[in-house]
Amino acid sequence: MNNRVETFRGNRIFLGCAYWAFVLYVFVPLILMVLMGFKDSNFIGFPIRSWTLDWYKGVFADAEVLSTFGYSITIAILSTLISIMVGTWIAVLLEGRKFWGRAAIFGMTILPALVPGIISAIAFRIYARYLGIEPGMGAIIWAHAVHNVPFVVLVIMARLSTLPKSQTEAARDLGADPLVSFIRVTLPYLVPAIIGASIFCLLLSFDDFVRSFFLGGYEPTLPVLIFAKLRSGMSPEINAIATFALVLTAAIGLWAERFTRRMNKER
Repeated sequence: MNNRVETFRGNRIFLGCAYWAFVLYVFVPLILMVLMGFKDSNFIGFPIRSWTLDWYKGVFADAEVLSTFGYSITIAILSTLISIMVGTWIAVLLEGRKFWGRAAIFGMTILPALVPGIISAIAFRIYARYLGIEPGMGAIIWAHAVHNVPFVVLVIMARLSTLPKSQTEAARDLGADPLVSFIRVTLPYLVPAIIGASIFCLLLSFDDFVRSFFLGGYEPTLPVLIFAKLRSGMSPEINAIATFALVLTAAIGLWAERFTRRMNKER
């Protein structure tokens, strides 16, 4: 009995140490990035002898940075709307149904998430030129939407697998056709999954560098702008921009997590 207690305590200590090591591994670089944005110098690095808010004030005063933020958010929203509509339709088509070619459709749907980003970006660039699509917002939205669809399909299919069949069968027994049954029964049940998938797609699109770089036009997205600034040297301005993006994405993620948890409790 004593050996089991000691083993249990040893496992707890080991898991606790591993957990806090992982937390430090993830959060220490982020904390350092935020702190460097307060450095009163043109270059990042320790030690920090004096502090300033000028770099963060400069983010809100820089028209190029604000325009790039708006441009990136617009692309993220539009690509997310497209991926949610297409992904939900494919998930409803595939989940709970058996038909010839189902495995092939599922495999083709998931493929964009498995292809390495650089290969995917090159392929999109070649195909966009073949279709006559000019580099710019439209091409980026198209590429981001295709890349995000697999994640929407996986999330929606996981939610659909838990939907009690008795609910849709009851709707059919009461005279509802498939469309009405989907709108009145299935779609409300999918709302938490749709919101979660939407937030995930928003963050993926907002942070996507490779596809935005290969398919972008003259106006850069935020990751491309940061990359361009990095080429001229490491400046605390970059840390301030990255911190602003970090706070924005973290706030969206936390809001989505609380919102979906509240919806699940209400159900």
